[in-house]
Amino acid sequence: MEKKTVDPKLLEILVCPLTKGPLRYDAERQELISDRAGLIYPIRDGIPIMLVDEARPIEADAPAAGKAPEGS
Repeated sequence: MEKKTVDPKLLEILVCPLTKGPLRYDAERQELISDRAGLIYPIRDGIPIMLVDEARPIEADAPAAGKAPEGS
């Protein structure tokens, strides 16, 4: 199944709905990332879902930096 791409012109004008700040596009994972808000917005079928309620926190996505694995 081929991933749908987001129109590059749309990516240029989209901003985070919470902070009105810039977004980073992760083409591999089909997500828009707001570093300022600490949120990741999904892209479904080539359509960015720019709802704060649909976003997930960045912290939930990546392992905590500098922390030792549990049990060590």
